[in-house]
Amino acid sequence: MAGSRKGRASSSSSSKKIIVYAIIGIVAVAAVSVSMLARSQPSTTDPQKESRNRAIEQFQTRFCGDGGQTDSTQYTSELVLPSECEMPLAVEVDGETVWYVSTKHGTLGSYSLAGSGFEKEYAIPSWPARSSPTAFSMSWAAKADDSGNIWFTDERQNAIWRFNKSTETFDAFRVPANLPASMDFDSQGNIYFVGVQSKSLFFGNVSEMKNGTSDGITEIPLPLDGFSGIDKDLITSGSLVIDDTNNDVWVSILAFQQKGQLFRYDVDAGQVDRTVDLPADITSPVGMALDNSGSLWVTDHGTNVFFRYDPASGEITKFVTSVASPRIYGGTAPSNAYTLPYWIERAPDGSLWFNEHTGNKIAQFDPQELTLVEYWIPSQNRLWALCPDDAKNCGVANALQLSVGPDNQVWFTEWTENKMGTVDADKQLPFSVDATEEITVARGDSAEIRVTVNASGDFNGRMIAAGTFTPNAGLGNSSGIFSEESVSVGAGSSKQVSYTFTAAEDLAAGQYIIMIGAGNDDVSYTKAVRVNIV
Repeated sequence: MAGSRKGRASSSSSSKKIIVYAIIGIVAVAAVSVSMLARSQPSTTDPQKESRNRAIEQFQTRFCGDGGQTDSTQYTSELVLPSECEMPLAVEVDGETVWYVSTKHGTLGSYSLAGSGFEKEYAIPSWPARSSPTAFSMSWAAKADDSGNIWFTDERQNAIWRFNKSTETFDAFRVPANLPASMDFDSQGNIYFVGVQSKSLFFGNVSEMKNGTSDGITEIPLPLDGFSGIDKDLITSGSLVIDDTNNDVWVSILAFQQKGQLFRYDVDAGQVDRTVDLPADITSPVGMALDNSGSLWVTDHGTNVFFRYDPASGEITKFVTSVASPRIYGGTAPSNAYTLPYWIERAPDGSLWFNEHTGNKIAQFDPQELTLVEYWIPSQNRLWALCPDDAKNCGVANALQLSVGPDNQVWFTEWTENKMGTVDADKQLPFSVDATEEITVARGDSAEIRVTVNASGDFNGRMIAAGTFTPNAGLGNSSGIFSEESVSVGAGSSKQVSYTFTAAEDLAAGQYIIMIGAGNDDVSYTKAVRVNIV
């Protein structure tokens, strides 16, 4: 999807690659259309020059933001980056510094949390996209090592860079992973990584890695028998996470809209010792994190679903975000609207944070209490959603990556807005929600879920329900009705609302999850309720 590939969009091979890229969050058609539009317009003067100027103008309109306007909510605030059209992606909070990579300019920038604001932008020595006005190189991951050096991926050059903080110099390691996208350090300081268009796990012995070479890097093939019969060009890595306690590495592999699997690589044994087939409706497992009890949490970047995999029992439990906000579409959300939960990280307090790519939210999930808080991102770009011409507010900010710091500082990048954002996770919400923990209902029958909204401050909002019955968090043929759709609760008070759930006659027996609660335009709070269908 990068600018250098857009001229090949018509070929079968390129089409397959576009699909793979769509999985990880880039709409390839957007970059392709810049070139196609430039070539399609007539010119009466210098056609080549005019088409180039139009291409640049279209690119900047789509990818460079609105020129510096910032927005905020009660909990989420934004900063415009110091240079124009940086297209920031990878971000890492390390101590008192937020590091970010400009995919357009090829710079590593730093922002001080101590109060001094933006500090330096270091030019990465080689970044071919820098010289092209309509090119970029996706840098999906940035990580700080134990010495405070910053590592980050570079898809265009198939490289992983290291910024040596003490000398302010860069090293580039040429990696065999095609389009490196996810990486993590083990307890020894060595690195594991995967690539978007790679089907293997890779290990880097940092003590043996040398600048400008692939020395010290080993490929670890993954058993892909489960993808037999699927076009190999559609099979790609999602991401990885390291379990230092058990000395394992978890990797996700997917064929978009066809199949998803998880693999556990036993470092001591030097082999994959577990393959996990995912349910048929989970085909885009990307982000992965481990909670404090050792369970694996995975985001499905093709639906509204995120799920827990318990390695001890082998059980998979699905949860969902709220349904996509109609504000994204300037009115009514289409029936097939998804939020696309993306990358996920565990915070020091044990909570899990993830970004909702097309849901335009940053979410915090408590794996113990099974509660989900979703924070609205104030920026919206109408060029990245199906927006009516008369819609005043519409679109998404393309918040493609996030990082959680040591003090639960949560930062995210807005790739097409030239901004970074942060969530004030320490700010107390004016309300919380309690609900019936579990109900059992026969198909065709109804059951009541009692929801209590507890207000520490004045709260005015609406009731919310979403379920694992459909991939986009809808209820399918089932139905649910609140006794009150809107709710107002004074500070220090509580209010109970009844939710009557009616199970569809054709609903398959089994256990589902309803996320139920309340919210307003800035934030929502929902709690998981187990629903047993008999």
